[in-house]
Amino acid sequence: MTLLLNGKDLTIEDIKVFLQEEGNIAISKEALSNVRKSRKTVEKIIQNKETVYGITTGFGLFSDVLIEQEKYNDLQVNLIRSHSCGIGKPFPNDVSLVMMVLRLNTMLKGHSGVTESLVNLLVTFINERIVPVIPEQGSLGASGDLAPLSHLALALIGEGDVSYKGEILNAKSVLHELGLEPHSLQAKEGLALINGTQAMTAQGVIAYIEAENIAYHSEWIASLTHQALNGIVDAYDEHVHIVRNFNEQIEVAERMRNWLSGSKLTTRQGEIRVQDAYTLRCIPQIHGASFQVLNYVKEKLELEMNAANDNPLIFDNEDETLVISGGNFHGQPIAFAVDFLKIGVAELANVAERRLERLVNPQLNGGLPAFLSPEPGLQSGAMIMQYAAASLVSENKTLAHPASVDSIPSSANQEDHVSMGTIGARHAYQIIQNARRVIAIECIIALQAVEIKGVEKLSPKTKAKYDELRKIVPSITEDRVFHHDIEKVSDYLK
Repeated sequence: MTLLLNGKDLTIEDIKVFLQEEGNIAISKEALSNVRKSRKTVEKIIQNKETVYGITTGFGLFSDVLIEQEKYNDLQVNLIRSHSCGIGKPFPNDVSLVMMVLRLNTMLKGHSGVTESLVNLLVTFINERIVPVIPEQGSLGASGDLAPLSHLALALIGEGDVSYKGEILNAKSVLHELGLEPHSLQAKEGLALINGTQAMTAQGVIAYIEAENIAYHSEWIASLTHQALNGIVDAYDEHVHIVRNFNEQIEVAERMRNWLSGSKLTTRQGEIRVQDAYTLRCIPQIHGASFQVLNYVKEKLELEMNAANDNPLIFDNEDETLVISGGNFHGQPIAFAVDFLKIGVAELANVAERRLERLVNPQLNGGLPAFLSPEPGLQSGAMIMQYAAASLVSENKTLAHPASVDSIPSSANQEDHVSMGTIGARHAYQIIQNARRVIAIECIIALQAVEIKGVEKLSPKTKAKYDELRKIVPSITEDRVFHHDIEKVSDYLK
């Protein structure tokens, strides 16, 4: 699979396929033409000795300091070195790889003024899977993701570390092995590499892909729980959901009906009880609201994936050439989106934990053994799996606190409001890992519960899931180390 980049119509689905198929990228002819055109503008600025931020001046509070012409390139290299202040463990390789794709895509819009050689080297890094080692922490999410993107740029100039063929190596040695030279930064290029939101957006994209996956998995797992508790199907009737107007709710209800179709374990209202508890009855409303969040987040991420978020921006029209210092590097739109994602995914875990608690609680589970123990008292069964799930959802509530409500001034108060969007994106990813394990625990417990109720009574679609999962996690016939089961099912869900 070859992903053609043009700076305009990159989608999350493109990224998903690119990662799954370990694809390559190519650049459209129009995009390359835009790159050449904007570079000519930068060279005119240098030739004419104009005063333009980041090209002929310093950065941040030093924006009023003019730089001598022979030091323009040194200025860019110094920028990358000084800004490489990342902290902590590296981003996952997929995130750093997508970060390069997104940074390249914004350059292809033709507003960044970079050289064609820089663009070509980025293509090589991506296609050869030379992935910069980029520490996760250290970005304020305004003036761009300066620290993370500086580590990306550091690899391009041969001064950083990269992950290559499973090893952490010096970038220069890898380039030498491939017969390539590190890039020599030209005027404007250092700034063009780091002034943007690609760290938070790349992490946001990976988080979104995993969150959407979890959301769909949570429905068939909830269907197993529903059957184990002899849930009432009337609450999923389309008439109920059509009058509420929310499409996502309508769609969840339809999928729940499909998962439960043909089940001999479900009931109708009044047969056993008139109404189910909210965690069963309101699955379309609760899960549907999380899908609303996902749709919002997807829209904002895809807008940013194709945005020019450099500074300054170059506009070379037929009538005039403009170079404008603005603030498109400010991460506020993505900061809000990833904070919203945190809430939507955390809530999927919250409701899953409440459902699984109903399965193990003898006061609520309709006659199932306490904690589904094979020998209540002697063996604890699923008791501590519920504890673990409760711990994860509680941790998620802390992580779900919005990062975007905070701001700390920087650069001697020149940059006096920042988004903290990268923190939000990282926390969203942590919430997703926790949520996946909570849903995995619900899955393990629901499998055991429906086995007790009678697997032959399951709906055909959930019976197929039961058979598939039983190859991964066996029945609970005695207490064992359930940690291994949780991780196996979590891996399956991923």
